[in-house]
Amino acid sequence: MSLRLPTVPPELRARTERVLGQVSPLGWGVLVATVLSGLAGWSLGWIEFTYAAAALVTLFALACLLTIGRTRLEVRLRVHPTRVRAGDAAAAEVQVRNLGRFPLPPIPLELPTGDSATVLLMPTLSRGGVHDELVILPTEKRGVYPIGPATTLRGDPFGLVRRAVAWTPTIELFVHPRTVYVDPFTSGVLRDLEGQTTNDVSASDLAFHGLREYVPGDDRRHIHWLSTAKRSSSGGQADLMVRQFLDTRRTHVGLVVDCNETAYAVATDFETALEAGASIAQRAVGDKVDLTLGTGPFVLRSPKGHTAMDVLARARLGGERVDLVAGTLTRLSPSMSTVVIVTGAAADLTSVHRAIASFPPGMQVLVLRFDAGSEIRRQRSSGAMLITFGDLGDLNKALAGSRRP
Repeated sequence: MSLRLPTVPPELRARTERVLGQVSPLGWGVLVATVLSGLAGWSLGWIEFTYAAAALVTLFALACLLTIGRTRLEVRLRVHPTRVRAGDAAAAEVQVRNLGRFPLPPIPLELPTGDSATVLLMPTLSRGGVHDELVILPTEKRGVYPIGPATTLRGDPFGLVRRAVAWTPTIELFVHPRTVYVDPFTSGVLRDLEGQTTNDVSASDLAFHGLREYVPGDDRRHIHWLSTAKRSSSGGQADLMVRQFLDTRRTHVGLVVDCNETAYAVATDFETALEAGASIAQRAVGDKVDLTLGTGPFVLRSPKGHTAMDVLARARLGGERVDLVAGTLTRLSPSMSTVVIVTGAAADLTSVHRAIASFPPGMQVLVLRFDAGSEIRRQRSSGAMLITFGDLGDLNKALAGSRRP
């Protein structure tokens, strides 16, 4: 006959774990010392150990009493602004209101700010009293920083027991990469609704190219009757002449920022590559040009407003291959007119060539390769323009020589 142990209800288990989690490592040490002292006093008959056990029990009991009670507060957390460029100022405002019937003694309030936390000591609040605190947030490095939740701390002065109560949700602070000014780097007029004229001949479009003889299947609406009549009257030829056009394409920029960790010698090179990509994305979004963005695991088509910069703020070095990201871009937006790939000096050229090959013929492909301290160099490779630059300030100059006439 097997012995079945009683099952503990999940609610009771969760409540027990929450209560036990409030005891600090120092508190557990005091409890262990209490048990050992009690056992030593009982087994050895030493009254000193018994007194020590009684003192430790009393100390731990008083520490627990200080955490008992319900604090009635209204805590509000506001981050302004929630999106900044690296190096710009951002702050969090914490407002605490005492909703209790009695004055609230000073209590500490903890506000996590990314990888660190700021502890604020609230002053004594009378009934209905309000206190505001302003915390300067870290914005030196690009990234996404969780701010909050604002948490009140109650416990004893020795730190044996610590009761934390979260009052606010977590707010994300987006620190975007730094950017520099970039001139229009695609051909044609960026806001031309007719698109960009290409060298691809078409039977029907908006850009007139020339005339040719009619062949069966041509659209009769494109017959140029005046040229047909002149040819017939001068040479006696009765062949019809039809108009011929050049394809026009709306400007659609594709941007790939290589997030493969092997492509960069140092992490700061990756940050510069992101800043170059952010500068191009900012130009495209500002000019209302169609944009498809890929960086690491994130691929986004037609981002609106700040979305493109948010994606670049989340970018992290990893194992994603640039050619696979480029292939995803092609499947998502096959009508791109210009693609820019931003990578580092240590990038695998085989992967870069595979990325170039994933784009259809006729598409302008620029590969921006960041090599710290290098002069600007340009060369044609596998149907793409390979541009090496050594400083973010050289980005606009590096792109200037790659613009189509």
